Amino acid sequence: MAGPGLLVLFSGINPSLYSAATGHHFARPGNRFWPALHGAGFTGRLLHPSEQHLLPALGLGITNVVSRATARADELSPEEFVEGGAQLAARVARLRPRYLAVLGVTAYRAAFKRPKARLGPQDETISGVPVWVLPNPSGLNAHFQLPALITEFAALRAVVLRTDASTTTPPHDRPGTPTAAPHDRPATRTAPPHD
Repeated sequence: MAGPGLLVLFSGINPSLYSAATGHHFARPGNRFWPALHGAGFTGRLLHPSEQHLLPALGLGITNVVSRATARADELSPEEFVEGGAQLAARVARLRPRYLAVLGVTAYRAAFKRPKARLGPQDETISGVPVWVLPNPSGLNAHFQLPALITEFAALRAVVLRTDASTTTPPHDRPGTPTAAPHDRPATRTAPPHD
């Protein structure tokens, strides 16, 4: 799911079985993506996964490294990560977001053969786009609780706001930006949803 003028393209690892069944990214109960996105100020209110179609108006998009749905990300093969990384790089080249945010340092290392990568901004780009690695927001990731996730997401948002020359207000405060009412139309996606 993406739109023109993207500030950030968030890439999950791969869809959970629950997300694949619902058709919504990060849909499994217990996933902290949507609360972290709101807590960091990317959205004006907490969005439900079914409201993912509101994100492009905020300059945000969601995709995945690997499109195959699994119960756990550790069910993916190294080859799937490498192939997924190549597909993600092509998607980034086409969409040209201001930043690519990969949600999961292990996935980033595997997909782009960067074994020493750490959380935060990366020295290299993907298809010429700066990369920021965020923690995996899955409820299975016990290393990061919601307050720590919000801190990591907020660090990216602060940089995005500094580099967004088109506005001095947060994306969700732009006039005409939908932040309250959900729409009935289905979301469009660039890849299957991620848990």
